Amino acid sequence: MSREEVYDIVQETIMDVIPDVEKEDIAIEKQLKDIGANSIDRMEIVTMSMRELNVKIPLMSFAGVNNIEGLVNVLHENVNN
Repeated sequence: MSREEVYDIVQETIMDVIPDVEKEDIAIEKQLKDIGANSIDRMEIVTMSMRELNVKIPLMSFAGVNNIEGLVNVLHENVNN
């Protein structure tokens, strides 16, 4: 699966969790909190994205993630393993 496909899934998940957000507002360099995600939303986005991609990743793997790009990178690395 390509990095772009993972990014698309993350965008769809974000829109499911935060219905007021439009796809064009989900720039890869933004932080989830910048688009209105609270800590519970962020956890839900991570777990739903993993479920959608059918991967299990220790949550500590996301500890250093600062933006959507970091989230996509961690997911992409694990999808292709």
